[in-house]
Amino acid sequence: MNNKKMWLIYLMLFLATSTWGSAFIAGKIAIQSFEAATVAFFRFLGAVILLFPLMWYKERNIPKPTLKDWFLFALLGLTGICFYNIFFFLASKHAPVIKSSLFIASNPVLIIILSALFLKEKISKNQVVGLIFALLGVSFIITNGNLSIFLTMAFEPIDLILIGALICWALYSVIGRVVLRKYSSIVSTTYAVCFGTLFLLPFALYETTVSDLTNSTIDAWVAIGHMSVFVTVISFIMYYYGIQQIGAARASIFINFMPISAVIMANVFLNEQLTIPHLIGAFFVLTGVTLSTYKKGWKSSKNEKKQRTA
Repeated sequence: MNNKKMWLIYLMLFLATSTWGSAFIAGKIAIQSFEAATVAFFRFLGAVILLFPLMWYKERNIPKPTLKDWFLFALLGLTGICFYNIFFFLASKHAPVIKSSLFIASNPVLIIILSALFLKEKISKNQVVGLIFALLGVSFIITNGNLSIFLTMAFEPIDLILIGALICWALYSVIGRVVLRKYSSIVSTTYAVCFGTLFLLPFALYETTVSDLTNSTIDAWVAIGHMSVFVTVISFIMYYYGIQQIGAARASIFINFMPISAVIMANVFLNEQLTIPHLIGAFFVLTGVTLSTYKKGWKSSKNEKKQRTA
């Protein structure tokens, strides 16, 4: 893979995970009108309506899914679409932002471990060092430079929800890598979102009333629409394409951009303060991502040039 294509993939992953940061803002708005599963259901229902025409337009020769493939698509929908989003919106409503952000920031660690165990992906020293830098940077952002906050955290029941979200997204990323060996990122995302929406339907029907729909705000629907189009359709396809090209372990390091974008958007849209520790944290995250990606890509490109001139 040449340098130009590699940087394009990195840009796509950066844009995808940075867009996910807006889900914190949009989710906070939508959860004021609906419960967690209902927000997730409407978000992915809108995404399904957009994804199927896009898939049929872009993909001409889609492989016929086997029974095993349908099972894997269902697993993707159950883990990364249904349960992850229920856990995510429950956490946005009941868990402290610091604790929620810390769990999300630790996602790449679990993805890298599972990728090494089940996908046999090689983990380089650069990736490990880069991940440490990125986690340190995210910790600065989350705590506003006061890392001692982590020492005072106690275990609470909501932590089980956060652990569930962490496991679900890691499984979604790793299983997705298997599915992407046969299907494109658009096909994989479309079928996963379709199954996830079906799994969310019973939860939404149980917790939603007619009065919830009639009393909902325009802001809530705009927030759900944003999550359908930008956070789901566009970003999920880019993230899965990145996994397909460079692997789940290397792609996962870009998740650390999510809290950075969330902090910046909170500053712009919610007038929350952007501080010096936030900027220091962003610097560490950028350093970590650079260590995990750039050097390896540069070396591989250099080796390719040597082979061509030999």
